[in-house]
Amino acid sequence: MIRLAAPEDAGQLFGLNERFNGPSGTTVEDMARSLGDNPRELVIVADCEGTLAGFVCVQVKYSFCYERPSAEITEVFVDEEYRRAGLGRKLLEFAERMAAERFGVSELTVLTGGDNFPAQGLYEAAGFEREDEVLFFKEGRR
Repeated sequence: MIRLAAPEDAGQLFGLNERFNGPSGTTVEDMARSLGDNPRELVIVADCEGTLAGFVCVQVKYSFCYERPSAEITEVFVDEEYRRAGLGRKLLEFAERMAAERFGVSELTVLTGGDNFPAQGLYEAAGFEREDEVLFFKEGRR
């Protein structure tokens, strides 16, 4: 079942995120709080009979420059044992639908590594089109 995450999912999401991103410095409590309090993020999970198999995070962005908000898919992860079953695509489809229904989003973006061919294949299969953009990054001051 694909559904929106709830604060009580934080423990399992913490484990999935550590497998995906490594140690992040956040805590289960921080995740639970964010799941309950962050109105600009959608977290979608694949729930396989009580076990979370994957997740997608969507950040909604508002700008005075545009009539409607846009959104960025910032995280997509399916645990290894659940891959190749269509969960990634289902998570993305649900994310797109929820962003449109809840926020009026009509444009989604996603970034991935140039050598992450499995992710690129997933995004293309889900209808995303490759753009010719250049990503710049700068570490913030601490």
